[in-house]
Amino acid sequence: MQHTVVSQDQWLAARKALLAKEKELTHARDALSAERRTLPWVKIDKSYVFDGPAGKQSLADLFEGRSQLIVYHFMLGPGWKEGCPSCSYLADHFDGAAIHLAQRDVTFVVVSRAPRAEIEAYQKRMGWKFKWVSSFGTDFNHDFHVSFTPEEKAGGKVEYNYSMTEFPSEEAPGLSVFAKGEGGAVFHTYSSYARGLDILVGAYNFLDFAPKGRDEDKLPWTMAWVRRHDEYETASPKMASACCG
Repeated sequence: MQHTVVSQDQWLAARKALLAKEKELTHARDALSAERRTLPWVKIDKSYVFDGPAGKQSLADLFEGRSQLIVYHFMLGPGWKEGCPSCSYLADHFDGAAIHLAQRDVTFVVVSRAPRAEIEAYQKRMGWKFKWVSSFGTDFNHDFHVSFTPEEKAGGKVEYNYSMTEFPSEEAPGLSVFAKGEGGAVFHTYSSYARGLDILVGAYNFLDFAPKGRDEDKLPWTMAWVRRHDEYETASPKMASACCG
């Protein structure tokens, strides 16, 4: 890396100029988040039944007595031997957040289309504790556009991230938010996909502070470096040279 080296006073002037832009971005994000909360809601009339640690549960049951529910759609399809590496990268951040979300009237649940036994085997391997349920045999994943039928895939493009696009897998990542109204009615308030999930990745936010940033420009695709956390090699002299040479 080649960077200009300056005096402390010059650095401080440049840092203050950047700080002004950072504040603009923070205010713009606050405004966007406020606008997100004004989106209209859609009532969920279809009955979904999930299979998880507590047995069979409806979508309303997943709220666990709270009024808000956040669902992460994890890419783990029926018969898969292991979950998507990128979803696993995100999931490494979930356990720490879930307990804090509960203090703000939010329940966090992960949903995959794989049967419960396959989910539990992978969750045990990864050492995660967050609630993870199966939507196997329901339309839930398809209705929220994170699973695609063979017929949809055969057409070349699928509906994902609010447009028709090519997608390399029958499963896709996403996040959906629900609210429970008076009388127990459940409403869909928001869903996000693709780069909209970027904010969930705490490690990426740390990397954005580092001199090299995410350092993904020369990779075949942005997350090509990501591995499941039990698959990384320990740092060797060769790796250190590749990173820092």
